Amino acid sequence: MLSKSDAATGKKEPVVIKKYANRRLYNTETSTYVTLEDLAQMVRSERDFVVFDARTGDDLTHSVLTQIIVEQESRAGTQTLLPVPFLRQLIRFYGGAMERMVPSYLQVSLETLTREQDKFRKQFANAFTPQGALEAYQEQARKNLQLFEQAMTMFSPFAAAKPGAKAEGGAPKGESAEAAATREKTAATKPSASDTDAAESDELTVMRNELAAMQARIEKLAKTKT
Repeated sequence: MLSKSDAATGKKEPVVIKKYANRRLYNTETSTYVTLEDLAQMVRSERDFVVFDARTGDDLTHSVLTQIIVEQESRAGTQTLLPVPFLRQLIRFYGGAMERMVPSYLQVSLETLTREQDKFRKQFANAFTPQGALEAYQEQARKNLQLFEQAMTMFSPFAAAKPGAKAEGGAPKGESAEAAATREKTAATKPSASDTDAAESDELTVMRNELAAMQARIEKLAKTKT
């Protein structure tokens, strides 16, 4: 039965492993003999254990964990975690002035790496879930919609005065009667400015409607996935 402190933290007491003279390891929780690989698997699953000498009761946890690392590093076909330069430098620290500081430094460094690892793992996993991919697609679609709307505003019709425009009540200054007649005849065969503005406005309306329909389909898809 768990104590109150165990219930509050949700952690179990470390498993007691006994090491006998024949180097066999005995798991007192399961009443079975185990190997170093079994203990390595317990570490990966975050199940803590302590190792004691079955005869003297000495704590052998540190030496057994070190043996596990040596076995993992020497296993063929697996990625080693301890590069040679690191091992050389670590050996140089033994007996040196920095010897007492190295354990604390390594522990803090590994704790920091663990926190960053969890953060990056969550970000990476979320990016490849259906929901995460859909959210990324929606965000990109919104950005594209904003760009389209900004582009359309640049092509919206506007009125601008042109040089040489006809003054109110007569032809441009210096224009002959024949030139005025030709200009008026040409203007009569071209669509008026209001007709051009109306056509451009209709095209912009169609584009906006298509973009709105696209956004509606995206939102409907998002609701269906959730």
